[in-house]
Amino acid sequence: LEEMLELTQPSEFHRMQVVLFRRLALCIRFPHFQVAERTLFFWNNDYIVKLINQNRRELFPIILGALYKNSKEHWNSAVHGLTFNVLKLLMEADPQLFDECSAKHRQDEEGEELEEQGRQQKWEMLQKMHKEKMEKKG
Repeated sequence: LEEMLELTQPSEFHRMQVVLFRRLALCIRFPHFQVAERTLFFWNNDYIVKLINQNRRELFPIILGALYKNSKEHWNSAVHGLTFNVLKLLMEADPQLFDECSAKHRQDEEGEELEEQGRQQKWEMLQKMHKEKMEKKG
C-alpha cells in the first residue's frame, strides 16, 4: 500500500482519501501490534505525509480518534511510542486544526459515555421489571 501511495497523484489520492483513512484508522486500533505498527509507519514516508497535510482538514478528524484511543488502550509499547510520534506530527502540522479535532473528539467521547449510561440505566430498569414480574408470579 505504501508503494502504491507513493505513485499516487494528489488528485487520485483526494478521490480515495476518506475511505482509505477510515480503514487506516481501524488498522491503527487493531490489537495485533504489527498491523498497528505498519500503519503508523506511513507517517515516516515524506510523500505520504505531504499528501496527508495537503488534505488535513478531511483526514485529521478521521484519524485523530484512533490515535487517542491507541494512546490510552493499546497494549504494545512500540505502538504507543509511534502513536505519540504521529500525534506530535499532526499537532505540529496544524496546531489550530489539531485543537479543534481534539475538542470534537472529547465532545464525541462524552456523548458516547452518556449514551452508554442511558443504555445501562434502561437495562437495569428492564432487569428490575423482570425481577418484579417473576416475584409476582412466584
